Amino acid sequence: MSIRYSLLTVAGAFLLTACESEMPETPAPEASPAADAAPAEAEPAAAEQAASAEMPARIVAERGGFVPEGVEYDQANGRFLTGSIAEGTVFEIHADGSMTAAVSDPELMASVGIEVDEPRDRLLVANSGAFGQGQGQAKLGVFSLTTGERIAMVDLAATLGDVPEDAAFFANDVTVADDGTVYATDTRMNVIYQVDGDYAASVMHRFEPMEGLALNGLVHHSDGYLLVASLGNGAIYKVPVDDPSAASEVTLPEPMAGADGLVWAADGHLVVVSNSSGMVTALQSDDGWASAGIAAVAPYEGQATTGASAGGDIYIVHPFFNDPDALPIIERVTFQ
Repeated sequence: MSIRYSLLTVAGAFLLTACESEMPETPAPEASPAADAAPAEAEPAAAEQAASAEMPARIVAERGGFVPEGVEYDQANGRFLTGSIAEGTVFEIHADGSMTAAVSDPELMASVGIEVDEPRDRLLVANSGAFGQGQGQAKLGVFSLTTGERIAMVDLAATLGDVPEDAAFFANDVTVADDGTVYATDTRMNVIYQVDGDYAASVMHRFEPMEGLALNGLVHHSDGYLLVASLGNGAIYKVPVDDPSAASEVTLPEPMAGADGLVWAADGHLVVVSNSSGMVTALQSDDGWASAGIAAVAPYEGQATTGASAGGDIYIVHPFFNDPDALPIIERVTFQ
């Protein structure tokens, strides 16, 4: 379902301004190359690495206007998928830039973060309204990865119960645990929702209001916790699945300004895509993500939002929020 391009300017303005506040630097924690590994399934097979090597370093979409905030690499089918804030449709972006609708559903208002769940043949979609306009929405779309058919559309915001009449919602990103439980962030409510195997939703954790907090990207670690980025203050939070009240801020050498998408790299590093600094940062930890150090950085030009792990590489997406006529780009980054 299309929305007016003028709304995209509002969304882009938020992304550009939400991360302007600075925080004092803290000493960098010691980190070793033998960092805490990402979940075992993040390790690419040799065939996947070979396929990654054959992919172009840069893919330019054949048209603009759809504004892809989220990107994923479907390794089972060897294809890039993006969401669309402007149209809702999830697209397959081919190597030559041509586009095919992978998921088209009338209830997809704005597909933001997306997650491929290959073991269960599912594509998970954070389904939102236009950021900054009205009350928005927070829903989870679940679709067949193979056919694109809808499996479920879950109203996440409904689980909050009694909220103010003017409450606003924005489902932003989504991840899946080893057991199939799905977790999603709501940037405007600063909530993490969870959805079980029967598609029953509940509130996993609601952060206490604090200045600059704006929950965004998240990943699941197989040791039983989530890592969640805050766009507003550049922090990353560790949230134990079995005891969310024990959520804590990961000690970082510096705030991750404009922290947007999070993705596990094949080597176990946590990759943070900044939408304001022109930098992708690989973090590593040797203490179970109580703290983390910077392992490598990859500069880029323009503005990017999220990343995808494709074989041994990280690709980022450039959505061009403020220029609906620009052609979105999926680009491989090089770490230094």
